[in-house]
Amino acid sequence: MAALRAGDYVKSSFSSESRAGDCVMLCTVDGWIGMQDSKQYPTTPPAERTTLGFTKAEFAAFLTGVKAGEFDHPST
Repeated sequence: MAALRAGDYVKSSFSSESRAGDCVMLCTVDGWIGMQDSKQYPTTPPAERTTLGFTKAEFAAFLTGVKAGEFDHPST
């Protein structure tokens, strides 16, 4: 997990500078995919960043769920 925390994260090219704190950032390290919140980057030291780690299969399943609307919340 330490290698994922300190990885070379990138944010989406669709993310504007005005939304700098509203982005999910991704990296790949040794076959794993790491996900971090841009609000913690780069001011939080790598060892303290909240980092989610996924295998490629897990990340593919997550993306399939996102595209299918599994994580959408109804408007209130």
